[in-house]
Amino acid sequence: MTIERWLRLRGQGLAMLHVTRGVWGSRVRVRALSSLAAKMGEYRKMWNPTEPRDWAQQYRERFIPFSKEQLLRLLIQEFHSSPAEKEALEEFSAHVDFCTLFHYHHILARLQALYDPINPDRETLDQPSLTDPQRLSNEQEVLRALEPLLAQANFSSLSEDTLAYALVVHHPQDGVQVTINLDQYIYIQFWALGQRVGQIAHKSSMGSKRGFFKSPPAERRYFKRVVLAARTKRGHLVLKSFKDIPLEGLEQLLPELKVRTPTLQRALLNLTLVVSGVVFFVNVGMVVLTDLKVATSLLLLFFAAFMGLRAFKMFGQRRSVQALELAHMLYYRSTSNNSELLTALALRAHAEHAKEALLAHSFLARRPPGAHGGPEETSQWLQSEVENWLLAQSGCDVAFNGTRALSHLQALTPSNGMYPPPGFPKLDPLATITSPQVPPTSDNS
Repeated sequence: MTIERWLRLRGQGLAMLHVTRGVWGSRVRVRALSSLAAKMGEYRKMWNPTEPRDWAQQYRERFIPFSKEQLLRLLIQEFHSSPAEKEALEEFSAHVDFCTLFHYHHILARLQALYDPINPDRETLDQPSLTDPQRLSNEQEVLRALEPLLAQANFSSLSEDTLAYALVVHHPQDGVQVTINLDQYIYIQFWALGQRVGQIAHKSSMGSKRGFFKSPPAERRYFKRVVLAARTKRGHLVLKSFKDIPLEGLEQLLPELKVRTPTLQRALLNLTLVVSGVVFFVNVGMVVLTDLKVATSLLLLFFAAFMGLRAFKMFGQRRSVQALELAHMLYYRSTSNNSELLTALALRAHAEHAKEALLAHSFLARRPPGAHGGPEETSQWLQSEVENWLLAQSGCDVAFNGTRALSHLQALTPSNGMYPPPGFPKLDPLATITSPQVPPTSDNS
């Protein structure tokens, strides 16, 4: 078998992702921010909402919560325990990797070429500047090409209703609250995977200084990974990825935001100002009024100016502390951005592709011999079996795409056990690069 046979997947590559025509041909859903503002108004009228409306129908988890190596070990333990079966599964895993590697490399190269003209972090020579309509058109093209990759990586798009909930509702344990002006944005889009309910570790140097009464972290709904695509009217496309983000904290990831002091903290600061001001006025102001014969109106004017300056400094210091805490939070939870995010998504989509192929291969091999049916019946059976198995193994309710997994198997080359194929070029291993040694010069003086 020649290398051309193995790399023929470039022509068959579109079948591998098996993304429906509606996703490939759809335009990126640029959010109508007017309707988003209307839904935010609806949530403001609700009394203490705890999750978006119809959340179970809005969000279905599709991420397989195991790495490929963990999944291999689980499948070997349960279905491929004999040495021959274990070796065959490991060969099939290597076969899947080899068959799909070039395909995802090609997708990544295409994405990088589309993104390069608008890449704000480009390290190469500057290109002719684009007009704002040209830049916006390029951004839309990048997002359209990015959607099928996000779908294969098993990210779920968060709906407009979910975003409205996140922008309105603030969790009591969020030490930092922010506000945004929707008029500054052209579009906002979030994708997420790995929904969990539990405690979130607060990795910030400011965490030990918050408040007098420390309560244990509450269990919250959060996502293991969140991808953001946003564009402001005066900025450019922002592509970022974060980890361990609570549902109510999505707005903290947006650009062009302002830190605001929560209502309770403002009340405490105002109370502190009033009490300290009264004490100061009684102990100092009365003495000045009686001993120095200062007019009452002048004294009250000086006192008001002093209290206004003190209030300005206290609130300014509080906002500075909260801004620093927000910066620390984003520093610890940011994973990738811009061009590097495209690479990370391609790697994640490749891994999810391999995991789906492994699950389909293992479960179809153990299907009862008499259970024959059409592709639709087979995909439904595969989906049900894999979902039940993943729920038993991980405790996560995962929506498995049986149709796509079957298409992954059909798109593979038929031969197995030929890795690497004959005629495949072998490169020399990377050698340690050392500085050239300069021969010592003799001193003739």
